[in-house]
Amino acid sequence: MRWANRRCALRHDGCELCRDRRPAVGFLMAQRRILRDELVRRRLLDGTDVDAALAANRVRVNGAVVTNPSSLVAAGDSVAVADEPPRYVSRGGLKLEGALEDFGLDVAHRRCIDAGSSTGGFTDCLLQHGASHVVAVDVGRAQLHNRLVTDARVTSWESRNILDVTVADIAVVEGYKNGADVLVADLSFTSSARLAGHLAALVAPGGSVVVMVKPQFEAERADVPAGGVVRDPEVQDRAVRAVSDALRVAGCDVLGSVESRLPGGDGNREFFVWASRPTDRTQ
Repeated sequence: MRWANRRCALRHDGCELCRDRRPAVGFLMAQRRILRDELVRRRLLDGTDVDAALAANRVRVNGAVVTNPSSLVAAGDSVAVADEPPRYVSRGGLKLEGALEDFGLDVAHRRCIDAGSSTGGFTDCLLQHGASHVVAVDVGRAQLHNRLVTDARVTSWESRNILDVTVADIAVVEGYKNGADVLVADLSFTSSARLAGHLAALVAPGGSVVVMVKPQFEAERADVPAGGVVRDPEVQDRAVRAVSDALRVAGCDVLGSVESRLPGGDGNREFFVWASRPTDRTQ
């Protein structure tokens, strides 16, 4: 025992007393897992999303970015996944994206108008879906996201009501001589049905009009409850019909309507109406 204690005091080597206190290498390895598996086990990511998250530098272990899916992670290590950057500058882009997909409307290589552009969610969506140019119109100032302000494919008309934009105004923009190929509209505090004729006039023959319908701005005042959230399906349907009928009166062919995949920020259900302007302007 004296020899064993001496060895113990030096290095623990050969010590009968301390041998069981030393963790086995196999035990230590058992406490470490491959990062890919650990991300799934901790329910931080689905297995199909791991590679993309690693490639985007979104995964951190103990605060450090890790890109190797085979890295070993200890049970006590902190593993975090940063939120995925939003695809568009505002959630409006996701709304329009859903409508374009539902309608099967291709905006690639099209020259567009975004009426009521605000931050630019619709504008961003159009560009990311291949639009060649967007004229963004809004009554506000300094609202359009800087990434879009500096984009050569965007013409920003601030402090301008879409009602004050004429066919002649649009015609001077390069490529818009006959109007826009596609006009999208997200208007608030006004009735889109009342503006339908003006919106349609800014579109070239054969072009498309996609209007977001917000029932709280289309319904009669008596049909909008306190708080402004319209929950009555009949009132919502009347709002969609009102915009559709107004576009027909303006000479457009209404091709369909869908509910927005995302509700409004206030909880209101929102809808999209898609119409096309006949090739023959006399129709």
